[in-house]
Formats: sequence, C-alpha cells, structure tokens
Amino acid sequence: MNQNEQFEVLIIGGSYSGLAAAMALGRSLRKVLVIDEGMPCNRQTPYSHNFLTQDGHTPAEIASLGRRQVEEYSTVRFLEGRAVQGRRILNGFEISTNSGKRFTAEKLVFAGGIKDILPNIEGFVSCWGISILHCPYCHGYEVKENITGVLGNGEAGYEFVRLISNWTTQLTLYTNGASTLSEQQSEMLKRHQINIVESDIALVQHEDGLLKYLVFTDGSKAMVNTLYTQTPFEQHCTIPADLGCSYSPEGYLQVDNLQRTTIPGIYACGDSTSPMRTVANAVSTGTTAGMMLNKEMVLGRFKEN
Repeated sequence: MNQNEQFEVLIIGGSYSGLAAAMALGRSLRKVLVIDEGMPCNRQTPYSHNFLTQDGHTPAEIASLGRRQVEEYSTVRFLEGRAVQGRRILNGFEISTNSGKRFTAEKLVFAGGIKDILPNIEGFVSCWGISILHCPYCHGYEVKENITGVLGNGEAGYEFVRLISNWTTQLTLYTNGASTLSEQQSEMLKRHQINIVESDIALVQHEDGLLKYLVFTDGSKAMVNTLYTQTPFEQHCTIPADLGCSYSPEGYLQVDNLQRTTIPGIYACGDSTSPMRTVANAVSTGTTAGMMLNKEMVLGRFKEN
C-alpha cells in the first residue's frame, strides 16, 4: 500500500467498533483506511453473548464475518499494524505505524479499545475471559448457579457482588486482604447469605482456564467455579492523548452522543469510550461514529461552498 495515498478517514482499531464505523463510512462512499494489529481484548473468550443474531458465536467468528462484509466496500482498505504516533497537519492528521509507514486523512476514528491490568496472581491470566469474568450480562446466564466468587473490596466490591447475586445463590465476596466494607454493607451481605472472605489469594488453580479453587497464602483453599472482578485498565492507544483529547475521570475517552471527542475532526467509539463493554455496544457506537462523521463531512462541504 502506498503510504502517500490520500484517505478521507483513518480508523485506528479494526475490531467490532472499528469495523462498524468502517461499514457506515464505506456505505457513505468515503475512502477509509483501517489500521489494526489483530489483538482484541476478548480474543481468549470462548463465546460472545447478549448480541442479537450473534448470541453464542465466538468473538473471532463475529469479527471475521464483519471483516469480510466490510471488505465488500471497495473504498475501505485494511492495514495490519499498530498506530504509534499521530500529529495534526494542514487539513487533517498524520498517523505513523510501528513499521514506519505514515498515512494522512482529514478525519480520525479511534476504536483501539482498552487493556485490562490484571492482578499478579498465578493462574489468573489463563482464566481471564473463560472462568474469570468481568460482565454478568455477557456471561452470567452460562454460569448461573455456579459456585461463584466476586473479587473486590470497598464500595465497588459491594455494588458488584450485589449485582452478581441475581445469577447465583452460591456467592462469596473475596476481598483479597482486610475488608474495607462498612459495617452496614457487611451486615447487608450477610443478611443475604453472601459470605465475605478476607484471606490473601496466592494462586488460581484451574484446568485449561476453567477455575477450580482459589488457593490462599495460608495454604487453605476454596472451591470456586466462576469468579467475577472489575480490573483497572489503560487505553491501548495513546495517540488521542497526544493529540489533546480529553478523558473522563475513569480513564475513558470523552465523547458526546455523536461519538465526537473534544478535538474537532476526531471521533472515538467502542470500549475506549464506555464502561458498557459488550460487542453490541461496540457495534452501536461504531456505527454512530461512522454515520455522524460522514454527516459532518457532508455539511462541511456545503459550508465551504
């Protein structure tokens, strides 16, 4: 691909939200380049759920079908690689990749997602997305009434374990150290037969990612088949920050209801913009970004004339 080739829109990230944005823009006859390194955050998750018409399909199947469908639009191109640098230029933006290629466009869409920062507990990474989960709406039905734990503490742990109680009566909150729940919160959980275990977790015992036991530093262990937790995260792509885009206090790219960032000409969609981490939401925000960006470009042309 000729790096001097001119595009109207560069999309950084070609998973669900990026593909949805690319489809909307391709159908709007826009010349688009999608830059993606093929490392979606749910690549280890065996099945995706709560997405109408795609319930129970693997994330790879959904992404592969989406890619094939978007490739049908001749104005949309794909580049395998990672965007590493961006800068403002006259009438648009320039993006550089890890291979040293540079591409320019009038507009940008960031759909790079986020990276979970997982705790340093042996076995945790192997279970992430399989039996250690972040979202009951994505996976809760399949593990309903399992022997279930929530890894969390304080206000966040309290709120999350209350939510998970909808899917199982066999539920324990593991605080992985001294509990910081209030006395009232602890009493409320006990009233609803939710145990609180404060032991430090040493490792996660599993078979091929399927959780069997939590093993504690004192040598004891607890049988757990499903563990929910909410982890901190970081943005996969730092270019929006370099370009001056604002972030929410939680660390999400700040966008309005049209998926516009705080920098004119830059849109964002998907997990990097919202705690609603579902494939369906990623597709929805990506489609919105693509349609609204095209509308902005149409109106801009009329304004110029």
